[in-house]
Amino acid sequence: MRCARCNRKDCQNGKNCKENILKEILKEYKKEENLKIAKVASFIEGNFYMKKTRLEEIIEFCKMMNYKRIGIAFCIGLEKEAEILDKILSKHFEVYSVCCKVCGINKDEFELTHINKNQKETMCNPIAQALILNEKKTDLNIILGLCVGHDILFQKYSNAPTTTFAVKDRVLTHNPLGVIYSKYYLRKFGI
Repeated sequence: MRCARCNRKDCQNGKNCKENILKEILKEYKKEENLKIAKVASFIEGNFYMKKTRLEEIIEFCKMMNYKRIGIAFCIGLEKEAEILDKILSKHFEVYSVCCKVCGINKDEFELTHINKNQKETMCNPIAQALILNEKKTDLNIILGLCVGHDILFQKYSNAPTTTFAVKDRVLTHNPLGVIYSKYYLRKFGI
């Protein structure tokens, strides 16, 4: 499939391009947790479209899902934002937050690339972030600015479902869509 290159998008009007997997998909949505998530997500989209921020939507989603324990896996570069997010969410939930540098493991332990070759560096540790939040039995984990790859490892090891509050883009002030709107970057990518 190459939906991104389809000019018609007839699926939004009910056309099914993947008839061969429809039964399996419907079966998955009928599973209790999946159906509840789909219904709550649809309610939020239908009632708060263009009315609430992503943070407000996350709070509403967690309340409607009856989530009590929320985890935050954050990048140390966004520690101030993580502190504010923790304070806001703590007004509604039991919150646990884990910094990416948790456990203080030297990058040399796994021969990882250093940013500054002349000094000791601690590796990002998304596996530990996930395992620590798993110990706390979080209902939902929120990713805040984890590096590409680290976010993937975190999601791989997280027992709880995850959502992303913000993604890291050091060049575009954590707005990766900026590259899509920039003529300079589009030319750079040959588009």
